[in-house]
Amino acid sequence: MKQMRQIPLLLPTTTVGSFPKPPYLTRARNDFAARKISREQLTELERKATRFWVEEQEKLDIDLLVDGEQYRGDMTAYFAENVRGCQISGLVRSYGNRYYKKPIVVAKLQRPKPITVPWWRFAQNLTERPVLGMLTGPYTMMDWSFNEYYKNRRECALAWADIVAEEAFDLAKAGALYIQIDEPALSARPEEMPLAIETMKRVTRGLHAKTATHICYGDFEKIYPAVLKMPVHRIDLEMSNSGFDLLPYFRRHKFTKDIGYGVLDVHSHHIETKKEVKSRIELALKVLPAQQVWVDPDCGLKTRTVEEALAKLKVMMAAVKEMRKELT
Repeated sequence: MKQMRQIPLLLPTTTVGSFPKPPYLTRARNDFAARKISREQLTELERKATRFWVEEQEKLDIDLLVDGEQYRGDMTAYFAENVRGCQISGLVRSYGNRYYKKPIVVAKLQRPKPITVPWWRFAQNLTERPVLGMLTGPYTMMDWSFNEYYKNRRECALAWADIVAEEAFDLAKAGALYIQIDEPALSARPEEMPLAIETMKRVTRGLHAKTATHICYGDFEKIYPAVLKMPVHRIDLEMSNSGFDLLPYFRRHKFTKDIGYGVLDVHSHHIETKKEVKSRIELALKVLPAQQVWVDPDCGLKTRTVEEALAKLKVMMAAVKEMRKELT
């Protein structure tokens, strides 16, 4: 593995995980589903798309890279497909005209082999910058699955925690310095925050990597400040889409961890201006120390076009570089 480039101390940059799939890969995934191409042919195109996104992130000068999840579909189904004890449902409506396939837990969960490690290693070998390991968290895997085997939600969540912990430790063993455990379901049931903390402890206890969790599009104010008990180094939040309405809560109760501070609205076609992004960062710095703030999009960029995603990230990086100069 190549020598790793250091993350800057002031306003480090990253992204949340997913990037849009190039049109050729979307067609290939459909062709594979229709049995028109082989698994090997699809994998080669997934590698091509991963190379593209690693190269583009390097050109943009992003600090902590991601592999772009070009080999994944839905964030829960992907893991369920690679775990024994799971089946996949038909399409389930989530909101609007968006549908996804839900995991169905039908037997004891078991992980026969690493799931993301080969893809993480592939991406890391393309760059001297650190690549973020990305996992769907145990609470979200439980909450977004149908449970037909375990006695209750807690038992199912803890079983998922053991699976995710195995994957996280294998990522760290492979050399991942940063691992993100996504928990987008976390803010939907504030009464289950103790369970979410318990499952995250199983994943991160003894893990030799910097850890983060991503939470988005929910009633975050209902789980704050309890969420600060999550045993991770950084909490990554959607901020722009919600109009930065969480900042007053941080004034009332100090945000004690590093924050992944979303400055790009990933559900809008609007390409932010440099001035807009700088003003968003300035809002954060009125409440939080600059050394605590990581700058990134609100969420994964997979719903944007390739061109939109690149344009948004280009603006983000230009704004960050100006802010760094102004702060030093």
